[in-house]
Amino acid sequence: MEAAARVIARRGVRGLRVEELAAEAGVSTALIYYHFKDRAGILRQTLEFINDRAGSYTTGRDPDAAPLEPRQALEQTLLLELQDDETVRENSTAWGELRASAIFEPHLREDLAKATLIWVQEIADLLGRVRPMATAADLAIAAERLTALVEGLSMRWLGGILPLRHARALVLDAVDAELERLGGR
Repeated sequence: MEAAARVIARRGVRGLRVEELAAEAGVSTALIYYHFKDRAGILRQTLEFINDRAGSYTTGRDPDAAPLEPRQALEQTLLLELQDDETVRENSTAWGELRASAIFEPHLREDLAKATLIWVQEIADLLGRVRPMATAADLAIAAERLTALVEGLSMRWLGGILPLRHARALVLDAVDAELERLGGR
């Protein structure tokens, strides 16, 4: 799966060749087809892998560390999607490639929609811990805006259009705005 994420990040979904994936993983193409059945299976499993890996670096914390305040947890979760780390860059690039290719590969849409919904729900839950009186609908809308912003900023940063520090500052400004919008409701 790491090899698939690397190849997709480097070549894009449309440039994914099973032969290159097999070489990158150090296995035969027959083994790739045996395990994944087809290209759609490779893409589906890679998306799942990317999501799991993102979860490990956005939610994994030292068990001995002091617990974070709700707002700190929210900010950290969003900001960890924007860090100068090879795994994060690879994950974000591969996610962007998978998202963009869903335009041409409809079978990816449902899996991407599910993964996005899970992320939105996680952020809505964190927002709800900061603003417990906000309605579920308002929390979901705020979470959708924040996750979409992080995705867009990530692509701008990865494309060299936006400095990382500025992207992270924009996320923190957006958190302020969303929390203010949610108020004390």
